[in-house]
Amino acid sequence: MTRGRDGDAEAPPAKQRALLAAIVAAIVAVSATIYVGADVGADGRMRERDTLAGGRGARHDPAAPASTGTWVTSWATSPVAGEPGTETTGLAGRSVRNVVHTSAGGTSARVTLSNLYGQSPLTITHASIAVSADPDTAEALAETMRPLTFAGSPTVVVPAGEQVTSDVARIAVPHDGDVLITTYSPAASGPVTHHPHARQISYVADGEHTLDATGAVYTGQSKVWRYVTALDVLSNESDGTVVALGDSLTDGATSTTGENNRWPDVLSDRLREAIEDGRDVPHHSVVNEGISGNQLLADRLGRPATNPSGLNRFERDVLGRTDVEVVVVALGINDILRHPGTADPDTIVAGLNTLVERAHARGVKVVGATLMPFGGHGGYTDAREDVRQRINAEIRAGRVFDAVVDFDEALRDPYDPRRFRPEYDSGDHLHPNDRGYTRMAEEFDLDDLKGGAPARL
Repeated sequence: MTRGRDGDAEAPPAKQRALLAAIVAAIVAVSATIYVGADVGADGRMRERDTLAGGRGARHDPAAPASTGTWVTSWATSPVAGEPGTETTGLAGRSVRNVVHTSAGGTSARVTLSNLYGQSPLTITHASIAVSADPDTAEALAETMRPLTFAGSPTVVVPAGEQVTSDVARIAVPHDGDVLITTYSPAASGPVTHHPHARQISYVADGEHTLDATGAVYTGQSKVWRYVTALDVLSNESDGTVVALGDSLTDGATSTTGENNRWPDVLSDRLREAIEDGRDVPHHSVVNEGISGNQLLADRLGRPATNPSGLNRFERDVLGRTDVEVVVVALGINDILRHPGTADPDTIVAGLNTLVERAHARGVKVVGATLMPFGGHGGYTDAREDVRQRINAEIRAGRVFDAVVDFDEALRDPYDPRRFRPEYDSGDHLHPNDRGYTRMAEEFDLDDLKGGAPARL
């Protein structure tokens, strides 16, 4: 397997990446209108929208030039629950500016908004997309600010339990950059569908300020993503999407906020660096569908279920993403931790096999991760360690996934394999630190990310 990033250059710091993003946004020509839109129903299944060539937005701009490229998902997150404290009024009368970090760049974009956990229709009267001017503020590059429309209208009503996808916006989206997605709702609608533990600062302003580029009015801050669940781009640099499906170890718990050092971020950097070096590696975006506390087999309570299991959300969060070629599955540790004395390795392995079967039915390749050690954590017991070892043995034997990334081997202490190496431990003995997340991404053989499910014999 590949050990270490290709080349010795480190990923550029956040400030430098923001400057590069601004330069790219200023000089890249923007044009595109051909796309296939999609809505997702309450069951999580994709429904093709009634579109013409050029998309619905193009109907209102018949002279808009067509552009070539591939639609991929550049950023995504999983809706987890209704946000506490928003049950009655939601965020009525406020502009919500989400900051999302891209994997792939493109010449056009479309955004998915979710009201999955809402109990009433969500009315969005204004929405926008722009490239961030600086990763530490709500300021946008003014020349990149674009209003978003839905079937040609600035207003969209998202039914409770549903989500919608915007029309195409012609905007130069940089790879490895920050994008601002802003929404405004004038009416009470709660709870707010959100993703907690974003490891990213986003912003809120009183009143309608979706097209405000200065960011000065965005005095409120949050560490969650609200409403937005995906950013797709029409890309000339990527031809498919890799989805990382996991728990807090994929979500990036304990990684540094705002530094984009979750392992899927670093894996995206590795792919791009290898391409720039002229290597024959997949030209794929990498998106993060990790949820802290997520289990493979069991949902949390609620209707719809909060923190839905990997089995439950696979159709929505993996197969529902755009042009998915590969899924990386890193689930199972919470199934062991949350079921003391009852976690069955055979049942967990059977659940993983079910995910593989679903992926193969759609032509998607599955890379699976071994379960990392948690010795020293409060939930550790010898019995749970035995379950982890038995699951890892099945994974390493090749009886589960198409390819394996051995996170356990990469981070375990060679002198005490039940624990992390000290230099990779965040201190809680369950989650890695930034260095550990980087090491996880370095463990991938990039050739394993070439898409396509294996042929059935």
